[in-house]
Amino acid sequence: MSTKEPSNFDFILYGASSFVGQIMAEYLATYTGESFSWAIAGRSEAKLIDLKKRLNLENVQHFVADADDESALKDMCHRTNAVVSTVGPYALYGETLVSVCAKSGTDYCDLTGEPQWIKAMLDKYESDAKSSGARIVHCTGFDSIPSDLGVFKLQQTMIAATGAPAQQIKMRVRRIKGAASGGTIASMLNVIKEAKEDPSLRKILVNPYVLCPSSHDFKQRQKNHKKAEYDADLKVWTMPFVMASINERIVHRSNALLGNQYGENFLYDEAMTAKSGFQAWTFTLGLGAFMLGASISPIRNLLANKFLPKPGEGPSPEEQLNGMFDMRFYAKTSEGEKRCVKVYGDRDPGYGSTAKMLAQSVLCLSKDVPELKGGFWTPASALGDKLIDRLAEHAGVSVELID
Repeated sequence: MSTKEPSNFDFILYGASSFVGQIMAEYLATYTGESFSWAIAGRSEAKLIDLKKRLNLENVQHFVADADDESALKDMCHRTNAVVSTVGPYALYGETLVSVCAKSGTDYCDLTGEPQWIKAMLDKYESDAKSSGARIVHCTGFDSIPSDLGVFKLQQTMIAATGAPAQQIKMRVRRIKGAASGGTIASMLNVIKEAKEDPSLRKILVNPYVLCPSSHDFKQRQKNHKKAEYDADLKVWTMPFVMASINERIVHRSNALLGNQYGENFLYDEAMTAKSGFQAWTFTLGLGAFMLGASISPIRNLLANKFLPKPGEGPSPEEQLNGMFDMRFYAKTSEGEKRCVKVYGDRDPGYGSTAKMLAQSVLCLSKDVPELKGGFWTPASALGDKLIDRLAEHAGVSVELID
């Protein structure tokens, strides 16, 4: 629990005028699930005022603070119990706020999907958070709540049914519908750029246990889906899932923070299902060509400037409403006993659903887990069943056992 004195607000939404920040603000403006006190913040007062007028939030206080203005961020954090940040790419704009929160005892969550940045934040500020009582929870959006809570739920089920966790779980994206935004594209391009400029980052990006505490004993070689493959167990073609690079690492960190609840030799991998081998190979080759092009500076700049969505751009309200995701988690014991958990979202994954998941995460963090100690946590290890219940009741995201 944080050692801070009681503050004015349960939380402040930082980056409220960003693409996903606006969606989250609109969700909160009409949310009636419980009472809460909140404010919005960002670097542009004009945009904040415009947002308040458009959403009829004139009574919601706002704060102006640039992402690298430590003094303004300290003043903001002094007024709140928690901050939820939508300002990315976090590797470019996120460190100062994490530093301020970790040192001041202010709880924090975000929707980053950047493992190299999370690793840097852990190395620099985890001890500060433990000392101050700040609870820092990264990845509380589409990356990586569905994966983290899906595995958490399935392992709970396996332990209850068999007395032991499943040694292996496979996640397969069965269906997904949604458009990428400029912010997500910018984060992905920045990771590629950093890895190209700093070869040492490549070791971080390929290590499945890179976000686990240094005391962990995990050594099991993990599956890495780099190409189209036929899964004989599930009788389906698979292709790479771009979010696996962050989701798998968060799941393994959760295992470590939960006291190796999934076992020291736990195997976990993620992939998307395909309708045919042709589709799987076509997608894989296209993704490979994009990643190769993005690693070359002139081509990366051309893609960012001419062909890809820019920060602040994203799916329309209609596309958000028509989006969805259906992810399946499969476990099988050595005796052949099988279980499956389905995680389903009723909006486009990256924005409509992410905004609701992010809102429920900060509400859960600020209201439901007073016993949680300071430190860097994952959604499953910090919020667990309480967040699963919230998502089902208020966010259109279900995590449930199926036949």
